[in-house]
Amino acid sequence: MNTTGAEIPENNSIYLIKWAAYPQLSILAKASSCASLWLTNVEKPRKTASLSPGIAKDLLSYRCGVLPEYFVLMGFHFLGLLRSRIDIHRGPAKVMFNRVVITGIGMVTSVGEDRDSTWSAVRAGRSGIRRLQGIPGLSGIEMLGATVGSPPADDYGTRNLPMALQAANEALEDSQLYDQPLERSRFGCALTAQMGDTPGYSELRANESRSGTASTWWHEWLPNTVCANVANHFRIEGPRLSNSAACASSTVSMLQAVRAIKEDQCDLVLAGGVQTIHPLIAAGFHNMRVLAYHDQPELACRPFDSNRTGFVMGEGSAMLVLERLSHAVARRAPIYAEVVGGRICCDAHHITGLSEDSAGLTRLISDTLKTSRLDPTDISYINAHGTGTLQNDVTETRGIRNSFGKAAEQVCMSSTKSMLGHLVNAAGAVELAISTLALRDGFAPPTVNLTQPDPLCDLDCLPLVGRRQEFEHALKLSIAFGGHLAAVALRRWSDQGARPSLLPDAVAA
Repeated sequence: MNTTGAEIPENNSIYLIKWAAYPQLSILAKASSCASLWLTNVEKPRKTASLSPGIAKDLLSYRCGVLPEYFVLMGFHFLGLLRSRIDIHRGPAKVMFNRVVITGIGMVTSVGEDRDSTWSAVRAGRSGIRRLQGIPGLSGIEMLGATVGSPPADDYGTRNLPMALQAANEALEDSQLYDQPLERSRFGCALTAQMGDTPGYSELRANESRSGTASTWWHEWLPNTVCANVANHFRIEGPRLSNSAACASSTVSMLQAVRAIKEDQCDLVLAGGVQTIHPLIAAGFHNMRVLAYHDQPELACRPFDSNRTGFVMGEGSAMLVLERLSHAVARRAPIYAEVVGGRICCDAHHITGLSEDSAGLTRLISDTLKTSRLDPTDISYINAHGTGTLQNDVTETRGIRNSFGKAAEQVCMSSTKSMLGHLVNAAGAVELAISTLALRDGFAPPTVNLTQPDPLCDLDCLPLVGRRQEFEHALKLSIAFGGHLAAVALRRWSDQGARPSLLPDAVAA
């Protein structure tokens, strides 16, 4: 009973003790309140939760025979708080233990219409780069690109959505999700894509003018269009996440998906990105003079090579199913790899330029290894951002050397952009998928066209041919305009449900 007339907050044992019949317990209540305030505000700035000198003095003034009783009560109270924090509210104290694994992969690229054909071509060092023709507004300019020709245009003239649906369908099939009951509100979607196809939209509007029909303009132009349509198509009812971080976008999508699972917002997430060559973006890259050209298109993109001339635009999509480990094991899903950590930060230097000292990238790699509980010597393969521009190649090499130290001499890395081009929004997802397959098969893919290594890029960049090598951990790096930096660390899965390598023991490709 409340004998003081003061209001007692509901479900608060601290106040019930404070107003109890034993006055001496009020001091315990004050001390315990400080601790409970700290426990219930662990995500907030630590401005509170300290014992005042007065309370400490009062506690010490009681005779020794009584103090143990107070601290026993305090201990019970702390245990109750911890239990409610961990078991009932499913809060941060619990979710950080949620491990996240990759259970499905879908891909469509310039060298393959699916996951297996793309991976086979990348292992063999085949390039998908060719001359571009018929780009509206750029007909007089020679350009190269790694284009995808197979997905049909949808009703509105864009190729983003059908390409994303194709990759997503393969990932869901690969994860064996179609034949299993799912709690759809616990299934998330984290996808990134560029804006819609300008010529397709212009043609649509022209047809509308001629026919007198109307369409929904937002089908093409909202940044979350692909994410929304893919989620609707597959009836995904959990969190929908769509970011814009330039060339790091789909890497950020992966980390958003991991966080959503760790925070217990969902059990699994379809994460990835899609990219088509857009006339407006192509014109911008051309005016920046960052695009490569060569009489033989397949030789144009040369990351880490002294004769590099720039990057080549690419098209494609990759989707990965990321899943809480316990959920995957419960449904006996085959597992590729575990996402053991990742970080996002920025190089606050220039909108398109990189800091020459590689300070931001060094911090990114070091923090990723720390959060993943890995030593630099644990990483055997790095899938580099590796665009084929002087600035990127040198800065990336320096950042790896700064963070890895002597271990940089043992790690191998490659740039698959030398074959697939730069997929911008989808680059991180495609390259993370390739890194995952590299872990499964114990094969590090090559950097093609690397015939004259730049002395400033003096790491083992796997020139021309890949390498059959068993390794446990891989690192994916993304470096983007706007200063966006992102990294993901993977561990090969070798426990229950591990996917076997598809390569013969003695043959790499």
